[in-house]
Amino acid sequence: MIRTTRKTSRRSFVAAALLAAFAAPQIPAAAAAAPAAAPATAGQEVPAPATRVPLGTKTLHLVDTSRQDPWKPSAGHRELMVTLWYPSLPSRGPKAPYVSKALSEVVLGSDALAGARTHAVAGARPAPARRPLVVLSPGFGMSRITLTALGEDLASRGYAVAAVDHTYEAPVEFPDGRIEKSVFGEHPPTEAVVRNRAKDLRFVLDRLTGPGSELRVDPRRIGAAGHSIGGASAVQLVREDRRVSAAVNLDGNLFVDLPAEGVHKPVLLLGAQRTTVPGTVDDWPKNWDRLRGWKRWLDVPTGGHMTFTDVPWIADRFGLPGIPPEEVKGMLGTIPATRATAVTRDYVAAFFDRHLRGRPSPLLDRPSSAYPEVTFMK
Repeated sequence: MIRTTRKTSRRSFVAAALLAAFAAPQIPAAAAAAPAAAPATAGQEVPAPATRVPLGTKTLHLVDTSRQDPWKPSAGHRELMVTLWYPSLPSRGPKAPYVSKALSEVVLGSDALAGARTHAVAGARPAPARRPLVVLSPGFGMSRITLTALGEDLASRGYAVAAVDHTYEAPVEFPDGRIEKSVFGEHPPTEAVVRNRAKDLRFVLDRLTGPGSELRVDPRRIGAAGHSIGGASAVQLVREDRRVSAAVNLDGNLFVDLPAEGVHKPVLLLGAQRTTVPGTVDDWPKNWDRLRGWKRWLDVPTGGHMTFTDVPWIADRFGLPGIPPEEVKGMLGTIPATRATAVTRDYVAAFFDRHLRGRPSPLLDRPSSAYPEVTFMK
């Protein structure tokens, strides 16, 4: 079980604290310190997306035969699990579950999350139009499921979305039922993780933009977003891949400094408490001037590191047993879960609408009275 200090967890791999919380079977019940929640029941739903456009979802098991797994060479070729969300044709099929019972047991310590439903129909036929594509990368130690609310919302606004699990960095369930867990302890090689994740994301893009893709995507309109080290990986991807036009980093240190010549593509940095926590490691300021394209740095002072994920919703509905009291504020902040979801979705969507669709939004130009939680830093 992993324990971290607040300083370590907030900026590099705060998900380690969440992993500790998710290791509930190993923790006495009296240790629970996260906000209490009512017992979960069937019918719990992920927060509803922005529109009522029919949504579909598919799960892909991809194998990159061009490289051996860097974290577990004995496993052979690099395997990835990917969730797709997209606008679909109308379907009467049931909404897909949030997560399987087996994975819920691993990440929450019970099967409660398996009773939650999403807003997308598994296997629904995609609507017939090419879509801008956004790839999502979760925080270290965290499953791709924690970006479901954001992914479905982007899909409801007309995007094709692909959330990627980075195997051996977090619990990942494969179609044969096996669950591969993280091989890392408290101090993962963050720079190597960022560089390898960029390779994972490039491979997924190859699949989704190539022949036989499960989605119709517009290869000229591709963006990347991620949480924590996933945000660093999104910025690394926009540096390396000409196909990727814009990136969003949700409260993640970069770990790999930007090159002296700079990055000439749009980047949104959306953080929480990044200027108010004494002693916090933070490499955004020293890299700011090397962002040479369109850029914004926004902060949510009442937020926490997990504000930009499904974790606030999970905490409200299901609880997060085992989180030490001193970790709660850094992880969740004081912003209500519903507002955390709204802020994340609307600012991320405004960014991609502007840079992948050419639809400017005043939300990114000046502070908004509709979102008093958000502060314009730069």
